[in-house]
Amino acid sequence: MSGLCLGTLVVEAGEKSGALITAQMALEQNREVFAIPGSILSSNSLGTNRLIQEGAKLVTNYKDILEELNLMTAEHQIEMKELIPPTETEAILLKQVGTEPTHIDEICRAAGLPAATVSSTLAMMELKGMIKHMGAMTYTLAREVREDYRVEVE
Repeated sequence: MSGLCLGTLVVEAGEKSGALITAQMALEQNREVFAIPGSILSSNSLGTNRLIQEGAKLVTNYKDILEELNLMTAEHQIEMKELIPPTETEAILLKQVGTEPTHIDEICRAAGLPAATVSSTLAMMELKGMIKHMGAMTYTLAREVREDYRVEVE
């Protein structure tokens, strides 16, 4: 099941639970793992609380998942991709940005482009949902670029 989705949400799990096995499979398949925290007094929350301790994304509402999977602005990103055609500069920069945060200075050096060009192109790429600004002038590939999937927007 974990291989068919973008992420796995564990709502409740005991210390030895099938949900924990599914979460482990999701990690092995490079999928996101989300967990809803539970009471420290409940044996049915031991697994979810441990997942959070080990790095699972803590979820308090559905928006946490949509934001992490970069789906909050999907409609806007689709519109921007249609309005603004791809450029050669974007293709060059996509090769310099990976799944780990990369500082803009490093992107400029690797691409051999001026900072102004890189900065403005990265801003447009972020509007299109191609990359994600992680803060402190670092960027990563957005999920849409890392994984080939479609989002139906109504």
